Amino acid sequence: MMDEGTRFGQFARRMKRWSRIKMHPTDAPEAPPLLLGKADTPPTDKRLLHIPVRDTTADDDECTRLRSLGQFLARQDRWCDLSAKIRMADAARSKTPGGMPVTDLLTFGARSDVVAAAEHAIEEGVAPGNPALLSGIGGLEAVLEEHGNDPAIALTVAHAHIDIGWAWRGSAPEIATPRHRRASFAAHFERAGVILSGFRGAALNSPSLAAARCALLPGLRDPRAQITRDYEELIDLDPHNERHMRAMGNHLLPRWFGDYDQLELEARRIAARTQDVWGDAGYTWVMFDAIAIDAEACARVDPDFFIDGLRAILARRRDQGTANLLAAYCAIALGAHRSVHAAAAQIGACADWVIRDHMTELHPLVWAHAAEGFDNAAPVTSLSRFAAHGQARALRVLADLFQDEIARGRQVVFTPEGLQITA
Repeated sequence: MMDEGTRFGQFARRMKRWSRIKMHPTDAPEAPPLLLGKADTPPTDKRLLHIPVRDTTADDDECTRLRSLGQFLARQDRWCDLSAKIRMADAARSKTPGGMPVTDLLTFGARSDVVAAAEHAIEEGVAPGNPALLSGIGGLEAVLEEHGNDPAIALTVAHAHIDIGWAWRGSAPEIATPRHRRASFAAHFERAGVILSGFRGAALNSPSLAAARCALLPGLRDPRAQITRDYEELIDLDPHNERHMRAMGNHLLPRWFGDYDQLELEARRIAARTQDVWGDAGYTWVMFDAIAIDAEACARVDPDFFIDGLRAILARRRDQGTANLLAAYCAIALGAHRSVHAAAAQIGACADWVIRDHMTELHPLVWAHAAEGFDNAAPVTSLSRFAAHGQARALRVLADLFQDEIARGRQVVFTPEGLQITA
C-alpha cells in the first residue's frame, strides 16, 4: 500500500534468503518460550509452540531468476530475445507461483541498471541535465528507436521513465517537493505517456500495457476522468491478478484520484465483474489496501462482504503465501483502526481462523511488509533485520492467539497437514 506521492507500482524488495531466527523467551510477552524449526524437527518441551519458518520459497527463487534474466538479456543487448519472452509471457498471463506477472519481472530486470544508476545520482544531488542522469536513459531511448514498433521494448523504456520520475518526486507531500523535482517527475511521466501512446492494452490483448497506462495516472492533469475506465480495462484483461484490484482501490482514495463513495461503488462493481473468477473476493481486493491506509475508508467498509471475500480468496488460493498475507493483514495491518472502528475489529478477528485453519508455516517477509503497511517504497537498510522484525511480530501474534492452550501445557504444532494441538 502506498501513501500519496510514494512510488506506485514499485516492486517490493525481495530477499533471496529469509533468515530463520529463534525467538528468545523474553521476546514473547507473557508467553512460554517458542521453538522454531523445520517441519521434521519435533518440539522438545510440552509448552513449546512449533512452526516451520520458510527460509525461501519457490516464488522468491523464480522472481530472482526472472529479474536476473531480464537484466542479463539487456546487458547482452539481446533485445529481440527479451521482447519475445515478454510478449509470450504477456499473452499467456504467465505468473510466478506467488502470482507475480512474469512480464513485470523481466522488464524490471531489463531496466534495473539504468534506474539504479539514476536513483543513485539523484540521491547524490546531481542536477537534472547532468550526463550521469541522461546517459543511461538515453541508451534505452536509442534501443527504443531501433525497435520503434516493438511494444515490449516500449513497455520497458516507459517503465524506466516512470521509475526515474518517482525517484525525482520522492515520497514527501507534493507541496514539500522542490519545483525542479516536480518538473523532472512531470517530464519523465510525459515522455512515458508519449512512448505508450501508440499501444493500447485492449487492442493488443496486453495486460502489461494496460497496467502501464494505469501507472501513468499520477502524471496526468486530470486522472479522475479515466481512472475507472483504465482500471476496468486492465482487470478485464487479467482478472486473476489481484494486484490490479488492490492498486485500483488505493488510487480511488481521496488522497489520490477518487472519493469514498466511488471506492465503495467500484469495489462492488469489480466484485460483480470478477464473480466467476473470485466470487466475493473482488470487493475484498479493491478494499484491501485502501481500508488499511485510510481510517475513513475503513469506517465505511462493509465488513461482512469483506470477510466473505477473505473466505473466497482462501478457497481459491491454498498456498502459504496467501495464508500468511491474509493472516498478517488481519492481525497487523489493520491494527491502528481496530480500537476505533468496529469493522476493523471484526475483520482483524479473522486472524484467528485464518491462522488456525490455513497456516502451516511462517513467512517472515510477509509479516514484515504487513508491519510496514505493505508500503513497497519503505526503506529496508538490513534485509536480515527486516526479516527478524517480521518474524518477531508474527510470533507475538501466535503467542497471544495460543496463550490459553500453551498455558494448559498443550503442544501447538503447525504441520503440512494442518494445526495440531495435543496434550
